[in-house]
Formats: sequence, structure tokens, C-alpha cells
Amino acid sequence: MRMTAIVAAVLFLVATNIPYVGWAKGVTDSLSYKTEDVHFCNADSSICFGGTLLLPDSTRKNPVVIFVSGTGKQDRDGTMAGHKMFKTIAGYLASRGIASLRTDDRGVGETSGDYAKSTTADFADDVITAIAYLKSRADIDPQNIGLIGHSEGGAVISIAAAKSNDVAFLVSLAGLATNGFEALKKQNEVLVEKSDLPDYDKKRAGEINTLMFETAYRYAYSDSLGQKLNENYERWKKKDDEYVKRLNIQNDHFRFSIYGYTKEATSPWYRYFIRYQPDKFLSKVRIPVLALNGDKDIMVDCKENLAHWKRYLQKAGNKDVTVMVLPGLNHLFLPCKTCTQEEYSHLKEHFSPKALQTIGDWIVSHVQ
Repeated sequence: MRMTAIVAAVLFLVATNIPYVGWAKGVTDSLSYKTEDVHFCNADSSICFGGTLLLPDSTRKNPVVIFVSGTGKQDRDGTMAGHKMFKTIAGYLASRGIASLRTDDRGVGETSGDYAKSTTADFADDVITAIAYLKSRADIDPQNIGLIGHSEGGAVISIAAAKSNDVAFLVSLAGLATNGFEALKKQNEVLVEKSDLPDYDKKRAGEINTLMFETAYRYAYSDSLGQKLNENYERWKKKDDEYVKRLNIQNDHFRFSIYGYTKEATSPWYRYFIRYQPDKFLSKVRIPVLALNGDKDIMVDCKENLAHWKRYLQKAGNKDVTVMVLPGLNHLFLPCKTCTQEEYSHLKEHFSPKALQTIGDWIVSHVQ
């Protein structure tokens, strides 16, 4: 999930054999596996992908997972604040006999394309391209191709699973199952509340953020979106100036970048995301699903999000849904103290060993 507003203004293979040594503290599994650098393109060759495929050291057809990142351009390792989330999980799953494919996002590393002009739905199409590639391989079991999505990646895998009959199971890591408007609004409310802003500035931030989100939602599909955002901002600014005068605030440091927000809100990604409705897709998903959230996650509300996964999948008559709260973990599934974004880079682990085992046990129990 990305921050907005005031809070943050065909094929090439190289194969080697390496041992898994446990990327996360406390993980001691050891198993030899093969890693391959792979390249493949979509049907019209408009986007070509670079990635890494991990295969357990076996001659059998391997069950496999595809990793799907959250918001913001990320490399194939899922590197965030120095933590290589996807590389960590991939190594662990290889030790459990599960292959994995992780790719660079559009416009990153060895993957082409323009991330800034892409939407959540486009990323789902990328996943379907990856599925087609894996099905072409003799060492992959086409009946056991699963998806693991983090944050916005949860929305991506929901769309992909609703569109494709080739997905065997889903694993959501704080994967979004809340509609885009509510997710953006809730995320910014929490971030503002946890900020060091004085109370009167928190009030101002809440007002302008809500106004901008409501305007962006209403005019998401309109050519006048940018104009409406600026008009509503100017009206708010006049009232806010009067508010500042009444409070006799000296050296007012509160700023809202209307230019920056308008640029973001008029992008294809934002227009699609703020109107995203997860039930439209999850109500069509009948495959096994594991949905995990850390209870210290300030980016994706734990209780509400997991409730949505369960409710929308029940609409599909899905009988194999496991939702689980992992105590003490933040949005990156790391044990935390303050659990703010500022703390991410100071945390030592790459991924929670408890979360790793939970994911591994569940996948192993569900591959056919």
C-alpha cells in the first residue's frame, strides 16, 4: 500500500545448485535446490519479465508459488527497507519441497514496462503471463500453481484467481481485501494519528485527506478529476486560513502538496485503485485460501481485512478458507516495538519464522 497526501508528500536459463541456510533468524532447515534466472514475455511481447525460479533438488514435477508484490516498484526479492521478504520465503519453501517464481516489477531490474502507467488489473495480467510460462515447463506441476501476494499484491492475486482456472491456491500476506477508497482513508487516518503532528494539525490533515479522497473517488473516471481536486482544495484552503487565524498559530508548518496529490490521483493506478471492489473478484474464488495479518500492521487493518477475506470468499461458497492473526508482527511480518514505518530499517530479521512455518505447513498440506 502506498502512502498519500500529507503523510508522504523465448527464454534464457542459468542454473546453479546452492544450499538454503535460513534467511530468517531461527530458521535452520537445510536443503539443496536449483536456482534459475529466467526471462519470458506476455502474449504480444509488450512486456518482458526477468525473474528467479527456485526448484527443489528433485526430478519430479514441482508444486510452485508465484510471488506478487505490494504497491511501489520492487525487485524480485521483495526488498523493502533492506528486508528481502520474497527471497526469504522462497528459500524456506524450497526447503519444504515447494518451487517458486519471483519477478522484478514492471520497469525494475530485468522487467520492461512502465510501472507508473500500470494498474492493479495490469499486474494481475502479469501474474497470468507468469502462470502460462510455468505451465510450459516440464519440471512444474501445472495442477499445483499457487499465488502469494503481499499488501496490494493480495488484490492482484484475487483478480488473477477470479480470471484464471489455473490457480490452485492463494496465500495473502496482509493482502488487501478492503475496497480501495476505505483502504486509503483508513491507512492515512492511522498514519496521521501516529505522527508527531500537534492535535490541531491532525484535525487539518484529516479534513483535507478525506476531502481529497472523496473527490478522487467521485471523479475517478472523469477528465475533470484534476480540476475538481484543485477547486475543492482552494475552497478548503480559504476555510483553513481562517481556522489558523482563530487559533493564532505562529510559524504554521502544515503543508499539503496539492500538486503532488493531483499528479498521483490522476494516474491510471490511483483511478483504478480508489474504485477497487474486492468482493467483485473474491466472490468468484473457490480455491483454498490462507490469509495472514500481523496485529501490529498500521498499513492494512488486521481485524477488518481478515473479516473481508472470510466474508467475500463465503459468497463464493468457498469451504477452504483459513484466516489467521499473527501477534506482534507489522506490515512486513516482522516483530516490532513502535511498529511504525520508520522502524522498518532498524529491525534485524527478514521475515517472521512463525509466519514462515505457518505458510509452509499450510501449502504442503494443500498441494495435491
